[in-house]
Amino acid sequence: MIEFGHGTHVGLRRTRNEDTYYADASLGLFLVADGMGGHQHGEVASAIVRDAVADLVARGHSLVEAVRAADERLIQHSRSFRDPRPMGTTIAAIRLHADSYEVVWVGDSRVYLWQKTLRQVSHDHSLVQELVAAGTLDAAQAARHPQRNVITQALGITAAEQLHIGMARGKLEHGMCFLLCSDGLTEEVDDAIIANIVSRQDLSAQESAEHLLLAALDGGGSDNVTIILARIN
Repeated sequence: MIEFGHGTHVGLRRTRNEDTYYADASLGLFLVADGMGGHQHGEVASAIVRDAVADLVARGHSLVEAVRAADERLIQHSRSFRDPRPMGTTIAAIRLHADSYEVVWVGDSRVYLWQKTLRQVSHDHSLVQELVAAGTLDAAQAARHPQRNVITQALGITAAEQLHIGMARGKLEHGMCFLLCSDGLTEEVDDAIIANIVSRQDLSAQESAEHLLLAALDGGGSDNVTIILARIN
Protein backbone atom coordinates (compact mmCIF):
# COMPACT_ATOMS: atom_id res chain seq x y z
CA MET A 1 0.00 0.00 0.00
CA ILE A 2 1.21 3.51 -0.85
CA GLU A 3 0.46 6.30 1.59
CA PHE A 4 1.24 9.74 0.22
CA GLY A 5 1.07 13.38 1.18
CA HIS A 6 1.47 16.40 -1.05
CA GLY A 7 1.38 20.18 -1.18
CA THR A 8 2.57 23.29 -2.97
CA HIS A 9 2.98 26.93 -1.96
CA VAL A 10 3.82 30.06 -3.90
CA GLY A 11 6.38 31.02 -1.24
CA LEU A 12 6.85 34.41 0.39
CA ARG A 13 8.56 36.34 -2.40
CA ARG A 14 6.84 35.26 -5.61
CA THR A 15 3.46 36.29 -7.01
CA ARG A 16 2.93 33.23 -9.23
CA ASN A 17 3.38 29.53 -8.59
CA GLU A 18 5.16 27.97 -11.57
CA ASP A 19 5.47 24.60 -9.80
CA THR A 20 3.02 21.78 -10.34
CA TYR A 21 2.77 18.13 -9.34
CA TYR A 22 0.91 14.88 -9.96
CA ALA A 23 0.22 12.07 -7.51
CA ASP A 24 -1.65 8.87 -8.38
CA ALA A 25 -1.16 5.86 -6.11
CA SER A 26 -3.22 3.56 -8.35
CA LEU A 27 -0.87 4.30 -11.26
CA GLY A 28 2.17 4.43 -8.98
CA LEU A 29 3.14 7.73 -10.59
CA PHE A 30 4.38 10.78 -8.70
CA LEU A 31 6.05 13.84 -10.19
CA VAL A 32 7.08 17.41 -9.44
CA ALA A 33 7.77 20.00 -12.14
CA ASP A 34 9.28 23.46 -11.58
CA GLY A 35 8.47 25.74 -14.51
CA MET A 36 10.50 28.70 -15.68
CA GLY A 37 10.02 31.58 -18.06
CA GLY A 38 7.84 34.08 -16.24
CA HIS A 39 4.64 35.71 -17.51
CA GLN A 40 2.75 32.41 -17.17
CA HIS A 41 5.30 30.60 -19.34
CA GLY A 42 6.58 28.56 -16.40
CA GLU A 43 3.06 27.64 -15.33
CA VAL A 44 2.19 26.54 -18.85
CA ALA A 45 5.41 24.57 -19.30
CA SER A 46 5.11 22.60 -16.07
CA ALA A 47 1.42 21.88 -16.70
CA ILE A 48 2.05 20.63 -20.26
CA VAL A 49 4.76 18.27 -19.05
CA ARG A 50 2.71 17.08 -16.07
CA ASP A 51 -0.32 16.25 -18.21
CA ALA A 52 1.72 14.64 -20.99
CA VAL A 53 3.68 12.37 -18.65
CA ALA A 54 0.55 11.28 -16.76
CA ASP A 55 -1.29 10.58 -20.02
CA LEU A 56 1.55 8.62 -21.61
CA VAL A 57 2.32 6.53 -18.53
CA ALA A 58 -1.38 5.68 -18.17
CA ARG A 59 -1.30 4.49 -21.79
CA GLY A 60 1.58 2.12 -21.12
CA HIS A 61 4.69 4.11 -21.96
CA SER A 62 7.77 3.87 -19.77
CA LEU A 63 8.63 6.83 -17.58
CA VAL A 64 11.64 7.77 -19.75
CA GLU A 65 9.58 7.54 -22.94
CA ALA A 66 6.89 9.71 -21.38
CA VAL A 67 9.34 12.42 -20.29
CA ARG A 68 11.02 12.53 -23.71
CA ALA A 69 7.66 12.77 -25.49
CA ALA A 70 6.52 15.47 -23.03
CA ASP A 71 9.65 17.45 -23.90
CA GLU A 72 8.73 17.24 -27.59
CA ARG A 73 5.19 18.45 -26.86
CA LEU A 74 6.52 21.38 -24.87
CA ILE A 75 8.96 22.41 -27.60
CA GLN A 76 6.19 22.27 -30.21
CA HIS A 77 3.93 24.37 -28.01
CA SER A 78 6.60 27.00 -27.31
CA ARG A 79 7.26 27.46 -31.03
CA SER A 80 3.73 28.79 -31.44
CA PHE A 81 4.57 31.83 -29.26
CA ARG A 82 6.29 34.95 -30.56
CA ASP A 83 8.04 35.62 -27.30
CA PRO A 84 11.81 35.41 -26.76
CA ARG A 85 11.45 34.30 -23.16
CA PRO A 86 12.06 30.60 -22.50
CA MET A 87 9.30 28.15 -21.69
CA GLY A 88 10.88 25.33 -19.73
CA THR A 89 10.55 23.12 -16.71
CA THR A 90 12.43 20.70 -14.54
CA ILE A 91 10.93 17.35 -13.65
CA ALA A 92 11.49 14.77 -10.92
CA ALA A 93 9.32 11.68 -11.24
CA ILE A 94 9.00 8.21 -9.79
CA ARG A 95 7.04 5.16 -10.91
CA LEU A 96 6.35 2.52 -8.30
CA HIS A 97 5.72 -1.04 -9.47
CA ALA A 98 4.81 -4.15 -7.49
CA ASP A 99 8.40 -4.89 -6.46
CA SER A 100 10.54 -2.17 -8.05
CA TYR A 101 10.79 1.57 -8.61
CA GLU A 102 12.15 3.78 -11.36
CA VAL A 103 13.17 7.40 -11.03
CA VAL A 104 13.78 9.99 -13.76
CA TRP A 105 14.75 13.64 -13.54
CA VAL A 106 15.82 16.65 -15.57
CA GLY A 107 17.09 19.78 -13.83
CA ASP A 108 17.39 20.38 -10.09
CA SER A 109 14.07 19.15 -8.70
CA ARG A 110 14.99 16.19 -6.54
CA VAL A 111 14.04 12.70 -5.46
CA TYR A 112 15.17 11.46 -2.04
CA LEU A 113 14.81 8.02 -0.50
CA TRP A 114 14.47 7.49 3.24
CA GLN A 115 15.44 4.00 4.37
CA LYS A 116 17.04 4.33 7.82
CA THR A 117 19.01 7.25 6.37
CA LEU A 118 18.20 9.94 3.82
CA ARG A 119 19.77 9.53 0.39
CA GLN A 120 19.43 11.77 -2.65
CA VAL A 121 18.58 9.47 -5.55
CA SER A 122 18.65 12.14 -8.25
CA HIS A 123 21.69 14.23 -9.16
CA ASP A 124 21.15 17.90 -9.95
CA HIS A 125 21.67 18.98 -13.53
CA SER A 126 23.27 22.22 -12.38
CA LEU A 127 26.42 24.26 -12.76
CA VAL A 128 27.50 23.78 -9.15
CA GLN A 129 26.94 20.02 -9.30
CA GLU A 130 29.27 19.87 -12.29
CA LEU A 131 31.85 21.81 -10.28
CA VAL A 132 31.42 19.44 -7.32
CA ALA A 133 31.82 16.43 -9.62
CA ALA A 134 34.99 17.96 -11.05
CA GLY A 135 36.39 18.51 -7.53
CA THR A 136 36.36 22.30 -7.87
CA LEU A 137 33.79 22.79 -5.08
CA ASP A 138 32.84 20.82 -2.01
CA ALA A 139 29.22 20.37 -0.88
CA ALA A 140 29.39 23.23 1.63
CA GLN A 141 30.75 25.65 -0.97
CA ALA A 142 28.13 24.52 -3.48
CA ALA A 143 25.31 25.28 -1.02
CA ARG A 144 26.48 28.92 -0.81
CA HIS A 145 27.56 29.42 -4.41
CA PRO A 146 25.95 32.48 -6.07
CA GLN A 147 25.20 30.43 -9.20
CA ARG A 148 23.74 27.43 -7.38
CA ASN A 149 20.38 27.89 -9.13
CA VAL A 150 21.82 27.77 -12.65
CA ILE A 151 20.66 24.52 -14.23
CA THR A 152 22.26 22.83 -17.22
CA GLN A 153 19.29 20.77 -18.40
CA ALA A 154 15.59 21.65 -18.70
CA LEU A 155 12.67 20.30 -20.66
CA GLY A 156 11.61 22.67 -23.44
CA ILE A 157 14.90 24.58 -23.38
CA THR A 158 17.71 22.07 -23.84
CA ALA A 159 17.97 20.91 -27.45
CA ALA A 160 16.30 17.50 -27.80
CA GLU A 161 19.49 15.84 -29.07
CA GLN A 162 21.40 17.17 -26.04
CA LEU A 163 18.77 16.37 -23.43
CA HIS A 164 20.03 14.11 -20.67
CA ILE A 165 17.34 12.36 -18.64
CA GLY A 166 18.71 11.09 -15.34
CA MET A 167 17.56 7.59 -14.43
CA ALA A 168 17.74 5.26 -11.43
CA ARG A 169 16.06 1.97 -10.56
CA GLY A 170 15.85 -0.21 -7.50
CA LYS A 171 13.99 -2.88 -5.59
CA LEU A 172 10.90 -1.69 -3.74
CA GLU A 173 10.85 -2.66 -0.07
CA HIS A 174 8.47 -2.20 2.84
CA GLY A 175 9.20 0.94 4.85
CA MET A 176 10.75 2.95 2.04
CA CYS A 177 9.76 6.59 1.84
CA PHE A 178 10.28 8.71 -1.27
CA LEU A 179 10.38 12.50 -1.25
CA LEU A 180 9.99 14.50 -4.46
CA CYS A 181 10.48 18.26 -4.26
CA SER A 182 11.25 21.42 -6.16
CA ASP A 183 14.29 23.45 -5.18
CA GLY A 184 12.06 25.74 -3.14
CA LEU A 185 12.47 23.15 -0.38
CA THR A 186 16.16 22.32 -0.70
CA GLU A 187 17.16 25.98 -1.05
CA GLU A 188 15.73 26.73 2.41
CA VAL A 189 15.93 23.46 4.36
CA ASP A 190 19.04 21.34 4.78
CA ASP A 191 19.07 17.57 4.47
CA ALA A 192 19.38 16.98 8.23
CA ILE A 193 16.09 18.77 8.90
CA ILE A 194 14.43 17.04 5.95
CA ALA A 195 15.57 13.68 7.32
CA ASN A 196 14.26 14.49 10.78
CA ILE A 197 10.79 15.28 9.43
CA VAL A 198 10.58 12.42 6.94
CA SER A 199 11.69 9.84 9.52
CA ARG A 200 9.04 10.71 12.11
CA GLN A 201 6.69 7.78 12.60
CA ASP A 202 4.18 9.86 14.56
CA LEU A 203 3.31 11.90 11.46
CA SER A 204 1.18 10.80 8.55
CA ALA A 205 2.61 11.32 5.05
CA GLN A 206 0.36 14.36 4.63
CA GLU A 207 1.46 15.82 7.96
CA SER A 208 5.10 15.29 7.02
CA ALA A 209 4.55 17.08 3.71
CA GLU A 210 2.94 19.99 5.53
CA HIS A 211 5.81 20.18 8.03
CA LEU A 212 8.28 20.32 5.14
CA LEU A 213 6.32 23.12 3.48
CA LEU A 214 6.30 25.08 6.74
CA ALA A 215 10.04 24.52 7.17
CA ALA A 216 10.65 25.99 3.70
CA LEU A 217 8.54 29.03 4.52
CA ASP A 218 10.22 29.44 7.91
CA GLY A 219 13.57 29.29 6.10
CA GLY A 220 12.66 32.28 3.97
CA GLY A 221 10.25 30.99 1.32
CA SER A 222 12.30 32.56 -1.46
CA ASP A 223 10.76 30.41 -4.18
CA ASN A 224 7.73 28.29 -4.99
CA VAL A 225 7.91 25.03 -3.05
CA THR A 226 6.29 21.72 -3.93
CA ILE A 227 6.49 18.40 -2.10
CA ILE A 228 5.25 14.84 -2.50
CA LEU A 229 5.97 12.20 0.13
CA ALA A 230 5.20 8.56 -0.71
CA ARG A 231 5.56 5.78 1.86
CA ILE A 232 5.52 2.07 1.14
CA ASN A 233 3.49 0.36 3.88
